[in-house]
Amino acid sequence: MSEATKRSTVYFKPEIYSALRLKAAVTNRSLSELVNEAVRHTLREDEEDLTAFEERVAEPTISYEELLKKLRADGKL
Repeated sequence: MSEATKRSTVYFKPEIYSALRLKAAVTNRSLSELVNEAVRHTLREDEEDLTAFEERVAEPTISYEELLKKLRADGKL
């Protein structure tokens, strides 16, 4: 663990906890390392999603109904 860690209590469902402990043992890593990696991964995905939204903000919007009509007209439905 790095010198600037914070402590927290997290509650897992028993089957998730068992799988996490098993993975920690098999990979010779701590539960904390695995959880931190999973959280970092999730936050990174969120950041990528937000960036994609920002890049597409100027694109025209289309309603769901209009999309269905277009797909039908293009022979995709």
